Amino acid sequence: MFKSLTTKESAPGRDESAAESTHVYPTLESLVRLRFDARGFSLLPHQPVSSLLSGRHASRLRGRGLTFEELRDYRPGDDIRSIDWRATARLRKTHVRVYSEERERPVLLVVDQRSCMFFGSARTTKATAAAELAALAAWSALNSGDRVGAIIFGDDDIVEVRPHRSRENVLRICHELVRMNRLLKADSGRPNPDKLNAALRRAVSVANHDHLVVLATDYFGNDNDTHRHATRLASHNDVLATLVYDPLGASLPIDGGADVTDGSHETTVNVTARVNERYVEQFRLLAEEIRGRLRSIRIPVLPICTHESIVSQLLNALGERR
Repeated sequence: MFKSLTTKESAPGRDESAAESTHVYPTLESLVRLRFDARGFSLLPHQPVSSLLSGRHASRLRGRGLTFEELRDYRPGDDIRSIDWRATARLRKTHVRVYSEERERPVLLVVDQRSCMFFGSARTTKATAAAELAALAAWSALNSGDRVGAIIFGDDDIVEVRPHRSRENVLRICHELVRMNRLLKADSGRPNPDKLNAALRRAVSVANHDHLVVLATDYFGNDNDTHRHATRLASHNDVLATLVYDPLGASLPIDGGADVTDGSHETTVNVTARVNERYVEQFRLLAEEIRGRLRSIRIPVLPICTHESIVSQLLNALGERR
């Protein structure tokens, strides 16, 4: 399958100005402009795990704090000092006391810019959608007074921007997002599945405790090691996973004939209903596997579609995720 499915007018690598107009590649200016959309913006404000992008605020975090919040079952990664031994003996199951306290919440963005993300059939590509989401989260964190950093990975490289609380650091993140995105071409070669786990390993070393970790990827290369790294991240941090997808990756056009280009060659693809049915089912099963494994370790999953505004998708999802 082609790595990027686009119309003739928006084919990556054919005409730079056309690519800009159809939002195939982000620009530094476009990512900086997202700071206006990030004002007052927060993710998961009503989630039990915490208000994830609200900065220095009363947050449900592990360990001792100022105000008692709840008594709940012990979970891997909980501080053993928070175990309520009386409740444990009475209920015959290990329970911990959870407190809230005023605490900084550093934000770490893990952003996929591999060639598998250079795929888009309308508004933009998955790679650009991930870059926009990361920029929004970065500006939001800065507005809240939190430190923000990023791990941006492609097929060959991993770029790390350590968390800092400054406009210059957010601009550096935006610059690296644009630079890594610009390396993507129709002839970029096969995506590297191993880089997903390599990036997650790096994230584990950076986000050692009480971070908000935002994952922006399509999870190409997801395997048992991915689950292990995600489990380690979630044991001491709050993690939000976004599953970036393009509708054409979930369902193929039937019988109408679609013009498809990889930036240099064009062809028409005809798909029967039976072939599309198998394709849709395969995509559904893969997406459900990814969501199921992440939710099993209490990581909320937000689907992000390339056809819609990232800002509107995040706003519409607030308070609705399970």
